[in-house]
Order: sequence, then structure tokens, then C-alpha cells
Amino acid sequence: MTPDSTRPQSAIRHPKIDFHFGVDHRIHYACRVVRKARAADKTVLAYARDAGTLARFDTALWTFSALEFLPHVYADSPLAAATPIVLTLDAGSAPARQVLLNLDDDVPPAFDAWFARFERVIEVVSVDADDRSRARQRFRRYRECGFEPVAHEVKGE
Repeated sequence: MTPDSTRPQSAIRHPKIDFHFGVDHRIHYACRVVRKARAADKTVLAYARDAGTLARFDTALWTFSALEFLPHVYADSPLAAATPIVLTLDAGSAPARQVLLNLDDDVPPAFDAWFARFERVIEVVSVDADDRSRARQRFRRYRECGFEPVAHEVKGE
């Protein structure tokens, strides 16, 4: 009997949670994360509670690369179901995607109830001391809830 065979079939699947620490520009790096996810044919939900943050990310997706187009819409768009990248202020009620990109300074509300919808959660953390401190709080919170986040220090962004 393997260790996993004793686990009930209804066990909640936990996504892989990756923290990318030490990036120079959080929004620009987040665009690169989305580009890489799309190259791997993954769908993405980008979340932030702050509309300004989401608007800056929306603009950056249009402008960060002159030769690439990353199709994206806000979650309330009629095209959201058919668009691979969705931006939202409310991740808990947004359409399911394979990757959740958390652009917020806090963990999403009630995340432990709906994180199982995602294969992967990505947190982008800048070199700013306050941003790193908030990220460490999110990292601890995920651990307290039974998740196993992994930290990656970005070199040579």
C-alpha cells in the first residue's frame, strides 16, 4: 500500500505555491510570468483587491512586449470564459483557471476554501523591504493553513 492510497478520495488538492523573491519591478516581472504560463498553454487568473494595481497590470500586459499579444480581459467581461488571462478584484468568485497570480499585498480572502481550483499559485515579490515583509506574512499564512509554499530568489532579472 502506498502512502497516498490511504488518503480519502475526497482529499482536497493543494496547488503548488511559488514565491519569486527579489524582482526589480513587480508588475513587469508578473507580465513575464504570464507570458511563460501562456507559452506552456496554461490559463491565468491575475488577482488584486486594488483596482489601481490591476489597471497597471492590464496596461503592462499591452505594453511590455511590442512583438507579443497576451489576450486578457477583466472577469466581468462577456469574453472572460473564452479568454486565457482574466484579471479580477475577487478571485473567489472569478472563473477557474490553472494558475493564480496574486498581485495583492495580502492573501486572498477565504483562499483556503477555493485554492484547490488552481494547479499553481504564483506570488511576485520585489526587492522593496515592505513588500518582502508582507510576502513573508503571506508565506507564513499559507503554511499555517497546510499549504507548502516554496521560495525562489530571482537572480539577474
